Amino acid sequence: MGFYRTAVALLATLGLFMAGLWAAPISSAHAKMVFQRGNAAEPDTLDPHLASTSWENHIIGDLFLGLTTEDAQAHPIPGIAESWTTSEDGLTWTFKLRKGMVWSDGVPIKASDAVFGLRRLMDPKTASKYASMLYLIQNAEEVNAGKKPLTELGVRAIDDRTVELKLTQPAPFLPGLLTHYTSFPMPEHIITKYGTEWTKPGNMVSSGPYMLSAWIANDYVKTVKNPKFYDAANVAIDEVYFYPTEDERAALTRFRAGELDANITNRGFPVDQIGWLNANMPGQGRINAYLANEYIVANTRRKPFDDPRIRRALSLALNREIYATKVYRDGRLPAYSFVPPGIDNYETDIKPRIDFADWPMEKRVAEAKRLLAEAGYGPDNPLKFDFNAMTGYDARRAAAAITTMWREIGINTKPLPNEPKTHYNVIQAFDFDVAWAAWVGDYNDPQTFLYLMESNAGPFNYAGYKNKDYDALMEQAKQTLDLKKRADILANAEQKGMDDTATIPLTFTTTKNLVGPQVKGYVDNISNWHRTRFMRIER
Repeated sequence: MGFYRTAVALLATLGLFMAGLWAAPISSAHAKMVFQRGNAAEPDTLDPHLASTSWENHIIGDLFLGLTTEDAQAHPIPGIAESWTTSEDGLTWTFKLRKGMVWSDGVPIKASDAVFGLRRLMDPKTASKYASMLYLIQNAEEVNAGKKPLTELGVRAIDDRTVELKLTQPAPFLPGLLTHYTSFPMPEHIITKYGTEWTKPGNMVSSGPYMLSAWIANDYVKTVKNPKFYDAANVAIDEVYFYPTEDERAALTRFRAGELDANITNRGFPVDQIGWLNANMPGQGRINAYLANEYIVANTRRKPFDDPRIRRALSLALNREIYATKVYRDGRLPAYSFVPPGIDNYETDIKPRIDFADWPMEKRVAEAKRLLAEAGYGPDNPLKFDFNAMTGYDARRAAAAITTMWREIGINTKPLPNEPKTHYNVIQAFDFDVAWAAWVGDYNDPQTFLYLMESNAGPFNYAGYKNKDYDALMEQAKQTLDLKKRADILANAEQKGMDDTATIPLTFTTTKNLVGPQVKGYVDNISNWHRTRFMRIER
């Protein structure tokens, strides 16, 4: 890599360097501030309506703004909208756009772009995986199902700078929700012109601090500073290279060699390297609490996993304490409920919890074996299935631990590992028996987790769980303005999901990021959103 960098610098000096030709820029050659950033995996798309992963979010959140956006602590702040008001019943929100906001091509950003974006999201032809997250907009579910026209969606442009949203439920968390890329205003003039090609470099225009410059598949995505961004004067970094870093061990090697300034991926380094990092690179291995959970899903669309006895046996066999403290050793907590602790808007005396949480493992294992036998499985007819998991050093160790625990109750299974992108494509297509999964809160409210068990959650209800009582509780919560009463209802829904083993919680996770001392402005936060606009590089 040293020869490579020397060659690049020489070519630049000779005037032969062409933008986008080389994967690794030399900031000194151009007097530019360049950020080499690890980013978990190769994105499937940079279309905000088709994306579905955190590594896509890291890039999209640099390219675009929502009506609201995040600050360095991941708290919602004004974005394209400078202010908003809410009706007394909480059902009508009115957003006032910043004066003079333009797309990166200089075309004004209008309220009609917000209307276009939300209509495109709900258009059945778009087939957005995340559409259900915004069903709280009036008529959204019916529009998304093709039962009502796009014009019936509860969003309108009052004038060029004013957007009105009509909701079906009070949503005190809406400013946080609208930071999610799904809800972003979209450049109607560009999407109309280029169609599905609009996200290609040279076609895409941005509303955020950066513009798409290049995308070399399985190598890097390059973004450059948007000079027309409203706050460009306060954006320090000129260029960002997002590198896929599925292999956290290889990423650590690149980081140590100076090829990456940071690896911000949720799993940025192997857990067995925590001690080495603390001793040799203190402060650069960043572990922090995370608004996320880790869990297992059994596909209820397939037999025998539609049998709650089978799902409960799988859950009983897992020693979460051993898994959290011996396999990972990164401060994550064993999970006997689904919603992570410390989340906003969840103050309630009801504490959802799996009923066997306090049982000794001997009792759990005995009960798991009894349930399997009752369902027709045992030594002469062992339950067999493939376990979909992810690649990577830690993920392989985790899958091995889980399958070993299941073997203790007579289940024969083996890990079926895939890279992160493929893994989630498979489980979102429901092409699995049992799979590992994780969810990062899209906003700081329990609904972002509990909606995963709703019947209408689409591809994010990986297990295919359907229960009319659960759905009814979630619908009741959506109509409840009082936050304490709403929290109680949501807690009852969560308990229902745990009683049915709708999912099998494993742990409440932590983030493990690598951040070099040259990266300034990085702030640990529970959402793990780190927008480049708030950082700078001091080499």
